[in-house]
Amino acid sequence: MLCRRQGTMEGDFTGKETYHLNFDPKGYFNMYKNFGLGISPGNDERLRFILEHLHKTFAHGGIRGDTLIDIGSGPSIYQLLSACESFKEIIASDLVEKNREEMQKWLRKDPKAFNWTPMVKYVCQIEGNRERWMEKEEKLRRTIKQVLPCDMNLANPFNPLVVPPADCVLSTYCLEVASKDLHTYRSGIRKIGSLVKSGGHLVLVMALGGTYYMVGPHKFSCIYLTPEMVKEAIKEARFDTVHFDILNFNMPMTYANGQNVGFLVAQKHQEA
Repeated sequence: MLCRRQGTMEGDFTGKETYHLNFDPKGYFNMYKNFGLGISPGNDERLRFILEHLHKTFAHGGIRGDTLIDIGSGPSIYQLLSACESFKEIIASDLVEKNREEMQKWLRKDPKAFNWTPMVKYVCQIEGNRERWMEKEEKLRRTIKQVLPCDMNLANPFNPLVVPPADCVLSTYCLEVASKDLHTYRSGIRKIGSLVKSGGHLVLVMALGGTYYMVGPHKFSCIYLTPEMVKEAIKEARFDTVHFDILNFNMPMTYANGQNVGFLVAQKHQEA
């Protein structure tokens, strides 16, 4: 794909209409299966990196509170498995209705829901007790209070709802695919940063150095990001970077061309 250093060419940007039409949760789930989820998530270096960092952030890092907002949840629950131990309430969100429906299926124990149990067991293993996986699933179901529509193209991503600022905002592989260029990305960081309370935290998982990813036969755009670009956007949004770790991981080109996975924790400046 033709790209600029700062992002994809504007004509290559995947708009929200394409997401509504072509983002298939089942194709997304198949990608996880192909990476060994059915056997053990621990076999996937990328998943292991993310899950272990989330555990360290919420269990050992002391990031906790009343409310966590997850921006761009997709049809997934794996990114919330550690957070449910540290927050009383989780608000999940996504642009695509089919993704929100898939999450609702899991929440209501629909037999047709995707089986996240191997992922849940792995997180419980990280936490020291693999056998409490059923308890973990029920705790997450109780903690996710809302699954909301979310559109990062809007000044208020939850419009017409006004969601009060939260103790923590989490976003996994969202802003870099929702942005058409670096300017839009910076704006997105400021938007989700406004959802964080003074002194609260922002936790981001991101693809670095890529310009696209695949779901089934469909290609979706992603802006090219470097760690320096991310840190500058975080600083501009009045956050201090607390932790930034990078996994060197080359995805197979049939899935994405991203070179690395970034994990960032930032704290919002205290209001005077």
